[in-house]
Amino acid sequence: MFELRPYRKNEVNNAMYYNPFREMEEMERRFFRDPFTMFDNNDLAMFKTDISDQGDSYLLEADLPGFDKKDIRLDLNGDTLTIHAERHSESEQKEHKDKYLRVERSYGSYSRAFDVSLIDTENIKAKYENGVLKLTLPKKAKTEPAKRMLEIE
Repeated sequence: MFELRPYRKNEVNNAMYYNPFREMEEMERRFFRDPFTMFDNNDLAMFKTDISDQGDSYLLEADLPGFDKKDIRLDLNGDTLTIHAERHSESEQKEHKDKYLRVERSYGSYSRAFDVSLIDTENIKAKYENGVLKLTLPKKAKTEPAKRMLEIE
């Protein structure tokens, strides 16, 4: 026969009740154990960009804080513009490796590619200051198709 007893926390099996905070507690444990494994899409490895329409051109602004200008490379291959950035760290060097107790700042190679088929690639201008790469991407001039009269034979 079923008997009604008072609730005792120690007697309750975890599978018998729903705890809405269990997922948050697990996420917090994972975060503090290894904070970078939480991001499945590897969001940290992709720098953020804004693209705005300036009328006769587009302005692409890429956040690249902590990079030296010499560590940023722009490659144009056909209709694809690729921004490469590589950050080096002192902790990578063998003679400095043993001096660090904790290394949290990320380093490595980062890149993003953009379609520039509607851009006048000969006149792209780039400027890097205060951790922001700014690219002025002039639009290609719209050309009207040539009109002509065809003769009927």
